[in-house]
Amino acid sequence: MKMLPLQLVIIDLENGQRGVFIGRPLVSDEVSEDGCQVENVWFTDIQEMPDTATLEQLTRMALAQMSNGPRTLQ
Repeated sequence: MKMLPLQLVIIDLENGQRGVFIGRPLVSDEVSEDGCQVENVWFTDIQEMPDTATLEQLTRMALAQMSNGPRTLQ
């Protein structure tokens, strides 16, 4: 088994709901804060995944959705 660094992002909504998102850290301690400002936020639309899926496989699924371009509300 390979160990991966993980980061949790927890978002609280005004209505009391909370979301927890798990991923790889974006910024390491060695990187300066210059150029590390948030430019976009993407939410995937993965409804189901195999119970044996690894984080790497889930990441590939999410990146495949992102390659189709952003979906915006108008």
